[in-house]
Amino acid sequence: MGILDDKHCIITGGAGSVGLASAKAMAEEGARIMLVDRDMAALEQAADSIGAKDTLIAAADISDSTQVQAFVKQAAENWGKIDVVFANAGISGTNASVADFPEDVFDDVMDINVRGTFLTLKHAIPHMRDGGSIVVTSSIMGVRTRPGTVAYITSKHALIGMVRCVARELAGRNIRANIIAPGPLENEFQQTIEDRVSAAMGVNATEMLNNMIPLGRHGTAEEISRAVLFLASDQSSFTTGAVLMADGGWHS
Repeated sequence: MGILDDKHCIITGGAGSVGLASAKAMAEEGARIMLVDRDMAALEQAADSIGAKDTLIAAADISDSTQVQAFVKQAAENWGKIDVVFANAGISGTNASVADFPEDVFDDVMDINVRGTFLTLKHAIPHMRDGGSIVVTSSIMGVRTRPGTVAYITSKHALIGMVRCVARELAGRNIRANIIAPGPLENEFQQTIEDRVSAAMGVNATEMLNNMIPLGRHGTAEEISRAVLFLASDQSSFTTGAVLMADGGWHS
C-alpha cells in the first residue's frame, strides 16, 4: 500500500521539474494526479512520463480566476473530492534595483506567485476533503533576502503569511497547510536566475552559491519531491502552518 492510496492531488506548475518530480513521487504512492501548467504540449509530455493513464491535465493561467475555476471543476467532476493541493507554480521575474525594477515585471510576479496561489486555494478549498493537505512552494528567499530581486522576494515572503492564515482557518476541518522552501536547485528555473546574477555581478553565481550552502551543492527536484510527499501525506499529520526548509542548511 502507498501512503497516498486513493488520494486525488492537484499540482500547479506540474510540467516543471519540482512539480513533475512530486507528481511522480505521489503517483508511485498511489495518488491520482492532475497536472496544471500553461503549456499543453509540456503537460502532455509530463503526463506521459508519469505513466498513469488516469492523469488529468489542464492548461491554465493561474492568475485568471475563470481558468482556475475551470481546472478545479474538472478535477471535482472527475474525482468528487480533492485531497491534496500542491500550489507550486511560480516565476522569478528579473534582476534590478528597487528604483530600476520594471513595474510590469513586478506585477507579473505578484500575479502568478501570490494572486495565482490565492486563487488556486480559494477555488480548491471548497472541494477538498476534510483531513486533506495543502502544500505551497515558497523559497529560501521567503525567509532571507538579497539585493536585486524585490518582486520574487516579496512574493515568496507573502506566501508564508498566506499559508499560515489558511492553516488557521482550516484547522477545524483537519486540513493542513504548509510551506516547502527549497534552496537553489539543479533545474532550468534556477539556472535562469543564476545566469542573470552572473551577468549582473560578473561572477559565477552557481559556484558562489555552492560555497554559501553548508552542504556545498545545489539540491535536486527529486529531493524536494520527497519533502513535498511528506507534507502531502498523513506522515505529517500533526504539522500545519510550518515552513519546511529544504535548502542544504543555507538559512541556518
